[in-house]
Amino acid sequence: MRLLIGFGRFWWDFVVGDDWRVGAGVVAALGGVALLAHWGVPAWWLAPVAVVALLALSLRRATRAAWSR
Repeated sequence: MRLLIGFGRFWWDFVVGDDWRVGAGVVAALGGVALLAHWGVPAWWLAPVAVVALLALSLRRATRAAWSR
């Protein structure tokens, strides 16, 4: 049981990390890619766009928090 809990904690920390919003955005982006691909729309472009947008938002939040200290 300890091994299973450790495995779950690893994946939680790996996916969510420091900011749960980025993890939720990645899950939403992957869902959007799957949905577009299911409809037959070329969806290769959505994942890189989502990564750039999530990175920009995360950096904006981090720098804003650092400046307010």
